[in-house]
Amino acid sequence: MFAKLESYPAALLELVAVANQSAKAIPPLFPLSASVAVNPFLGQAGEPLAVTAARLARVGGARVVPERSHWAAKWQAGVITEADLREALAAVAGRFNLPTLAEVMEAARQPAPAPKALPTVAELAAEVSGIDWPELIDDRIGAWAAGHFDQGQALWKQADAGGPFSAWREFATRDLTPEILGLTGFCAFAAGTNRSHWRAIGRASERLGLSSAAAPTAFHRWLMTLGGWAQYGRHLLWQAELDGVQDSTVTELLAVRMVFDEALFDLYEDQIATRWAEAVAAHQAPVTPSRDQVIDAVWQDAAERAEQRILAGKFGGASRKAAGRPQVQAAFCIDVRSEVFRRALEAQDAGIETLGFAGFFGLASAHRAAGSDVIERRGPVLLRPGLETRAAEPVRTDLARRTSARAKRAWGRFKLAAVSSFAFVEATGPLYAGKLVRDALGLGGQSAPEPAPVLDPAIGLEARVGMARTVLTAMSLTEGFAPIVLLAGHGAEVTNNTHESALQCGACGGFAGDVNARLLAGVLNDGNVQAGLRGQGIEIPLDTVFVAALHNTTTDAVTLYERDLPVTKRPDGLKQLKSWLANAGALARAERAQRLPRALAGRDVARRARDWAETRPEWGLAGCRAFVAAPRHRTEGADLSGQAFLHTYDWRRDDGFAVLELVMTAPVVVASWISLQYYGSAVAPDLFGGGNKLLHNVVGGIGVLEGNNGAPRPGLPWQSVQDGERLQHDPLRLSVIIEAPREAMTDILSRHPQVRALFDNGWLHLMAMDDHGQLAWRYRGDLKWTRIAAPAEKAQSIAAE
Repeated sequence: MFAKLESYPAALLELVAVANQSAKAIPPLFPLSASVAVNPFLGQAGEPLAVTAARLARVGGARVVPERSHWAAKWQAGVITEADLREALAAVAGRFNLPTLAEVMEAARQPAPAPKALPTVAELAAEVSGIDWPELIDDRIGAWAAGHFDQGQALWKQADAGGPFSAWREFATRDLTPEILGLTGFCAFAAGTNRSHWRAIGRASERLGLSSAAAPTAFHRWLMTLGGWAQYGRHLLWQAELDGVQDSTVTELLAVRMVFDEALFDLYEDQIATRWAEAVAAHQAPVTPSRDQVIDAVWQDAAERAEQRILAGKFGGASRKAAGRPQVQAAFCIDVRSEVFRRALEAQDAGIETLGFAGFFGLASAHRAAGSDVIERRGPVLLRPGLETRAAEPVRTDLARRTSARAKRAWGRFKLAAVSSFAFVEATGPLYAGKLVRDALGLGGQSAPEPAPVLDPAIGLEARVGMARTVLTAMSLTEGFAPIVLLAGHGAEVTNNTHESALQCGACGGFAGDVNARLLAGVLNDGNVQAGLRGQGIEIPLDTVFVAALHNTTTDAVTLYERDLPVTKRPDGLKQLKSWLANAGALARAERAQRLPRALAGRDVARRARDWAETRPEWGLAGCRAFVAAPRHRTEGADLSGQAFLHTYDWRRDDGFAVLELVMTAPVVVASWISLQYYGSAVAPDLFGGGNKLLHNVVGGIGVLEGNNGAPRPGLPWQSVQDGERLQHDPLRLSVIIEAPREAMTDILSRHPQVRALFDNGWLHLMAMDDHGQLAWRYRGDLKWTRIAAPAEKAQSIAAE
């Protein structure tokens, strides 16, 4: 049994606290089966960009802003103006030693100094020995971790001997590779470590002369060298905290990594002691940005202000809404890909209204698909599932499906196992020729949809009515219902793409949004629920039908789940709706084809979805830069180029601003994770990117290796943000635009410090839209606002200076 923390000495307890804090300085890596966008700067939300740049330069050797040539090009093109730079400088006044405008402008003409991380013991040992110790450590930890954390890819899973650190000790005492390459006696050294990973960290810290002042960035540095393994551990910690339990995987991995450096220090101490002491002293110094890092932060902010100025000019157009009752109301996910389709659908007829709402439709569920015993968390990763759902089917059919699913999994394991995979190809490969040809030509046919999902019977009528009321209120849809209300979740149909789940609905936990849309449609079509809603002031007309759908963002085809509808609720307008959806899909494909490499027309878009060799079947959310929560008429008719999250919100219907609070604390935060994942993958691909798709190998069902060993690569592949010549994602932090009283937003920020930190430190920009649809106020931190000057006023101000 491990000793309780209370029995540890005070010095070790201090290191324990630092290690636990360092574990949260790295972002989580969700497994491939349900990967979601993650803010790579999650652990730095409490500090501004310039400080984060200094921190990540120290622990990761990475630049976290674009190269200065990127901004210089925008300056020369007139996109970034002198007014933008002046405003950006004013925003950092008082925080840092402020550079002059002339210094900032001059800096764009020359490259910034390349950051260099503080060395680890392994790196210092490599320099004096000529042996690539960092590569060896990556390889050996990877060889162990791939088996330990495996999620079903391996035929035999490594036994969990009491936690990651204990399991690694068992592995390391038998792994002769480090000894063969020169780390003599390492097996015995690993066996001699304390079974408590905390005591192993304490001993290594003492041996390496690491004080509690140096530990925060030193621990962070070691965790960064572990790459995706540490981040996967952070995912396990994230899930544990959601479930109200504890997990120590990250700190146990830290102990593993420190044991290697402790052993190397014993071997090379006489050659590296002085330089290591210098590194420890540097870790003890406060994290303070250099002048260059402050200048870079100013340019980044100026680029974002320039984009906001351009965006502001697109709002306030005339509404195209027809008088009277709309024919169709179509609710789509706020995902930026929906913006293109919504415009195309609205162009079909003035009687079509579209709405934007988070794609899980307010129903975060733990769902079990037909024939499966796997629980899918179909909701935002910020939330615990509040519902249990399953596919509806008879018991006997369910048993048959379960048996079939198990057989498929066993067959899949046989095909992929290290030994039997070769025999499988030799024996059965020719039998697959016909299937391969059919799949390549798109002749396989469309599989029947899964049976409709159903709620847990324990959820009674009163709870269902409350659920329906909450969702409709959050959608700002409590009156004026159309005969057909379309609830369109979204998903992506791609082939041979290990990052497929990253193209699915982020609000649905990396799954498609069909289950959530069908659940909500089923609840809202229930006559008893509608009767309950009438008693609460929401009158749904008797002829209104809620139709669930799935928008395939790769092909822009829309599937309607007509079979879910009660026989008595089949509206006459379905045929017309299908025609409108088909025409809208053609328009959306034609628009998106202009951005996709080698797509000459809209018809090429569908082909890419089934192309095994296509590394860019779609752009996903590349280009996202704005989040707008306002009535649709504020953005209607504006071509936002698939770059804006659009959430329908009318503050005049939001009694007590409960919906506003929900928007600012959930959809806005999820959108920020998406935006910052694309940002991090674009500006720091070596640190936060997924590497080159052409070199990927799946490891453990968790992530991808770039090559055949090491740690999983987090973030997005390079092909997801770059087209081969230039970035397709302009690295800009998200601009959040909300039409609501400033006082209400200030109150919400004051009660949610974690959300406030994102805005106070510039990871998100917040602007208030006025009653005329214009950007009128900017949040400037510390719960204060400043008025946004009109272009004419800005020009007069600059002239006066």
